[in-house]
Amino acid sequence: MNILVINGPNLNMLGRRDSQHYGSLTLNAIEDLLRKKARELGAGAEQITLQFFQSNHEGALIDFIQKESFRAQGILINPGALTHYSYALRDALADAGVPVVEAHLSDIAQREPFRRISVIADIVTERVIGLKERSYIVGLEKLIARLRDIPA
Repeated sequence: MNILVINGPNLNMLGRRDSQHYGSLTLNAIEDLLRKKARELGAGAEQITLQFFQSNHEGALIDFIQKESFRAQGILINPGALTHYSYALRDALADAGVPVVEAHLSDIAQREPFRRISVIADIVTERVIGLKERSYIVGLEKLIARLRDIPA
């Protein structure tokens, strides 16, 4: 099972950003946690491969989705600020034809009004927000459960 793990603008700066909202872990540390969780979830079952990608550029994210989604069974994405306005990213995710889980480190529903909007919310399978790095772990668990067709 191949899962794309995609991170949008400024997430490469984790560990240096506001820890109250984003936690203290770097993106590399979060990726390590996800690799460990994927090994646990894949033990004794189908192996889970994670393919990581981060960009500060909307077009690069869309190009990655278009190029790689045909080899993937699901997508775990934190679009960063693109969550709030990128209809182009929304369309690319919808066109991918695989389950998508949206994850956010901070609780975007409790932040500034513009952050409460997610233009991808209606096309994703699940949303996990406000759990800092655990948002990614829970998001991966939910995505794998969905792909295996078992209740999360």
